[in-house]
Amino acid sequence: VQLQASGGGLVQAGDSLRLSCAVSGRTFSSYAVGWFRQAPGKEREFVTYISWSGYTTDYADSVKGRFTISRDNAKNTVFLLMNSLEPEDTAVYYCAAGARYGRYWDEYDYWGQGTQVTVSS
Repeated sequence: VQLQASGGGLVQAGDSLRLSCAVSGRTFSSYAVGWFRQAPGKEREFVTYISWSGYTTDYADSVKGRFTISRDNAKNTVFLLMNSLEPEDTAVYYCAAGARYGRYWDEYDYWGQGTQVTVSS
C-alpha cells in the first residue's frame, strides 16, 4: 500500500486548501485514513480521520468546524478540505492508512511522504 499526499502550498490566513491522499494497492475501501501534521520543532499531531465506510470521522479541537475530511472509494482518494486557514496550521501534513482508525500515529500501518502547508498572516 502506498500513499501520495498532495495539494499543499503557500496561502494567506483565511484562505482554503484541499489536500488529497491517493492510495494505491489493494482493498483501499477497507482502510481507515487519517491526517496528521508536524510543525517545525513540534511533535506530529492528530488532525482528523475517516473510517473505511466514511460514516465515522473525528477532528482535533483545533480544526473542528474548519476542516472536513471525505473519501471517494471509487477513486482511492481521501480529501482534506481546509477552510479559514490560520498561521498555526502551518505544518507538513501526512496521510496514513490502516485497518483501525484513531488519534494516535501508531494505529496506522502505512504513511505518505507529506505535503507542506504554509499559512502567512
